Amino acid sequence: MTHDEIFTRVAGVLEQMFEIDPARITLDARLYDDLDIDSIDAVDLLVKMKPLMSRPIRAEQFKSVKTVGDVVRTLASLIDSPATA
Repeated sequence: MTHDEIFTRVAGVLEQMFEIDPARITLDARLYDDLDIDSIDAVDLLVKMKPLMSRPIRAEQFKSVKTVGDVVRTLASLIDSPATA
């Protein structure tokens, strides 16, 4: 899955779940400051994206996520990585 495809999925979830205007959803948009996503909303976003990933999400992987672009890059690393036992 490409970064563009992941961005499209993330943007769709943000628009659908949180009623965010698509024009506000850019790679540089800050989750908390620009999109008014709080920590509980961020968890909901990750849960919604979980089916795309080949391995589990660890909370520490998202501690430094601040922008939509950060979410896309982190998800891409989880999607592209093989699952570990």
